[in-house]
Amino acid sequence: MLLRLLLLLAPCGAGFATKVVSISLRGNWKIHSGNGSLQLPAAVPGCVHSALFNKRIIKVLCAAAPPGICAQVPRTDPYYRFNNLDYRWIALDNWTYIKKFKLHSDMSTWSKVNLVFEGIDTVAVVLLNSVPIGKTDNMFRRYSFDITHTVKAVNIIEVRFQSPVVYANQRSERHTAYWVPPNCPPPVQDGECHVNFIRKMQCSFGWDWGPSFPTQGIWKDVRIEAYNVCHLNYFMFTPIYDNYMKTWNLKIESSFDVVSSKLVSGEAIVAIPELNIQQTNNIELQHGERTVELFVKIDKAIIVETWWPHGHGNQTGYNMSVIFELDGGLRFEKSAKVYFRTVELVEEPIQNSPGLSFYFKINGLPIFLKGSNWIPADSFQDRVTSAMLRLLLQSVVDANMNALRVWGGGVYEQDEFYELCDELGIMIWQDFMFACALYPTDKDFMDSVREEVTHQVRRLKSHPSIITWSGNNENEAALMMGWYDTKPGYLQTYIKDYVTLYVKNIRTIVLEGDQTRPFITSSPTNGAKTIAEGWLSPNPYDLNYGDVHFYDYVTDCWNWRTFPKARFVSEYGYQSWPSFSTLEKVSSEEDWSYRSSFALHRQHLINGNNEMLHQIELHFKLPNSTDQLRRFKDTLYLTQVMQAQCVKTETEFYRRSRSEIVNGKGHTMGALYWQLNDIWQAPSWSSLEYGGKWKMLHYFARHFFAPLLPVGFEDKDMLFIYGASDLHSDQQMMLTVRVHTWSSLELVCSESTNPFVIKAGESVLLYTKPVPELLKGCPGCTRQSCVVSFYLSTDGELLSPINYHFLSSLKNAKGLHKANITATISQQGDTFVFDLKTSAVAPFVWLDVGSIPGRFSDNGFLMTEKTRTVFFYPWKPTSKSELEQSFHVTSLADTY
Repeated sequence: MLLRLLLLLAPCGAGFATKVVSISLRGNWKIHSGNGSLQLPAAVPGCVHSALFNKRIIKVLCAAAPPGICAQVPRTDPYYRFNNLDYRWIALDNWTYIKKFKLHSDMSTWSKVNLVFEGIDTVAVVLLNSVPIGKTDNMFRRYSFDITHTVKAVNIIEVRFQSPVVYANQRSERHTAYWVPPNCPPPVQDGECHVNFIRKMQCSFGWDWGPSFPTQGIWKDVRIEAYNVCHLNYFMFTPIYDNYMKTWNLKIESSFDVVSSKLVSGEAIVAIPELNIQQTNNIELQHGERTVELFVKIDKAIIVETWWPHGHGNQTGYNMSVIFELDGGLRFEKSAKVYFRTVELVEEPIQNSPGLSFYFKINGLPIFLKGSNWIPADSFQDRVTSAMLRLLLQSVVDANMNALRVWGGGVYEQDEFYELCDELGIMIWQDFMFACALYPTDKDFMDSVREEVTHQVRRLKSHPSIITWSGNNENEAALMMGWYDTKPGYLQTYIKDYVTLYVKNIRTIVLEGDQTRPFITSSPTNGAKTIAEGWLSPNPYDLNYGDVHFYDYVTDCWNWRTFPKARFVSEYGYQSWPSFSTLEKVSSEEDWSYRSSFALHRQHLINGNNEMLHQIELHFKLPNSTDQLRRFKDTLYLTQVMQAQCVKTETEFYRRSRSEIVNGKGHTMGALYWQLNDIWQAPSWSSLEYGGKWKMLHYFARHFFAPLLPVGFEDKDMLFIYGASDLHSDQQMMLTVRVHTWSSLELVCSESTNPFVIKAGESVLLYTKPVPELLKGCPGCTRQSCVVSFYLSTDGELLSPINYHFLSSLKNAKGLHKANITATISQQGDTFVFDLKTSAVAPFVWLDVGSIPGRFSDNGFLMTEKTRTVFFYPWKPTSKSELEQSFHVTSLADTY
């Protein structure tokens, strides 16, 4: 095909020889399998799997079976039923991408012509006109190949991929000096082996919440760049606050490839109109790779609005343009949004407690991080659209979260992800992509990692949303706590490898490239203590230091004593199943039971389905309907009830631990539950289903992450209620405590405190009363027959969510009736109003509209009044009649 030349940043009247030309190679390519038996078109960016699915046929046996046995089957969703097993052959084959293209101009007139890949997945040899021009082995870095003497008027480019599964196995086999564990994931995950030997999305070989789909393809932009004088390769900037002068400065770094043998002179003009900045610098560029550093000092008299996390202020940014005008009329122009903020990781002694604090200050203010952990939104990155990212990240802030941890087994997310986080005020804890494994440190591997880290720091460091870098996920814990039964005699070898990879290399590169945010070697880690102990602590889960990960699926999750009173909890959670409407799309009728082959296949955590039933059975009755489908739906619902209640109890424990030290433990300053989103339709720890539908947990998160929250719990028959505040100012309010009976919609009793003040950014005890004394004042109430609710208000205005405390397990509740809940639906603009009526008190009221995309203003709630109004916010156009047809409501007693 004939390609269009894009003349980038060329000035009017400039000679053609001084221009920089960019030629996009995106779009239509062809691919073929290793033996050539399968040939089809493919889109770039994209992957082989997507090409096969989009073609609407798949030759399931071509690559895996002997020649001549090629069966075609109808196209199905890659996530349908057992397709992750049926399509395993795709990853075991070697695929080739081919594109033929013509060029308008004679490339021999250019001093330098590069072929640039922003992302290749993963192991490939690149040929241009049958000439090998480079190799790739890392999904996470940019590759630029010099094709000055290879490119012609008519060209054929080939990217010959090797199976990532075969490559990883070969690399492991060649590493004969010692074992680098783990070899393979647990069999229940249906995954591939030796993922730690390939720089690729680690979860693509399988994980306990996702399928194994090791992709191949050109997953990001690809283009040709031609130039004669020089080219701007990288453009970065860093706002820096001068604590001594109390002023802001801006450091701008621009990396040029200068091919001219002559000195290139010119000017760099920086403009930030809203800050009255117009600065011109003279620059000179000599031959070779050159970096230009510009420093912009912002006048102290100018008020600079800072960037704040969601819930703490505005996300103010300033439009900046930087223009380089060079000899011969060559001109480069970059525009960007500049945000000003400071970040500090505070590790200092705490009174009455051993160890050190571990929390983040943004713009000098201690911030409690409220949020979750982000995993890849799809196994196939070309399916992660702008709309999908916007939907998922908007759901983050809609649930009162201010932080996400980008987990180290996925990918460094696309630019738009971080731009949206900047815009929405979502703080990012950014892992480097190493997870749950030890890694080799041979020269080839380390060289590749160095390029990866250098590229990612350059690409991402200008984003204010990223508040910390973290070297890996759980690898310090894996090594020091003996996850892989490694031989003790090799411990020092593994320690040396660990320090080489994460400290001597990754940490060094990060600190050289970015001094504006902290670097943490691992998560979990003991922070400063880990450093003092030579970068690895014997117990990385020490509650007096750093962050911890915590999981316990056996102990009763309603018992707050189960949870660690740690400084910062960056992973914790419980599984649930997605809703039936989500599962229905990728299953058949025979799959719709909790013990089906499909249900077992979809569960990638050993004994995970039974552990969910165990937690349910502690406090609820298991469904016993003789109708298999109803029993299945009821079980799905109860897993979400259990998950929401468990994570609620745990998160509220962390929030009330913010300001207190008990037995030397406390000052918790972060709660990031595992996990935010799903990669496919399966049981997982997520609060958002694949496609973005809110689970009950996400609605609960909107409450337990509220800026003001009353938290109730019991200790030895004593009811305690704390108030947790994320506000920036002290607030006067009162606490109201109410008692309802399960058998009546009439309020039994209520009491309110005198007005009090909750100080900004603190958690404080507001109320104590023995439960027997509380119930004594409420006629006819026992632990089994009544429930307590409470809220914060001022002058009759509600300041917090209405929270509740169960006085007994709901399986023992007395007087709980099946509620007849009806809804009258009306429309107000783009929003739909659900006016609910109930015949009885109803816990865990779940409103569902099937596959109609959108969310409710509240869901999964305790309904103690006869009427309640809930709003539905559709994500796509719908109608009142569609909602009425799809609407279904469930409450707890419906499952009996």
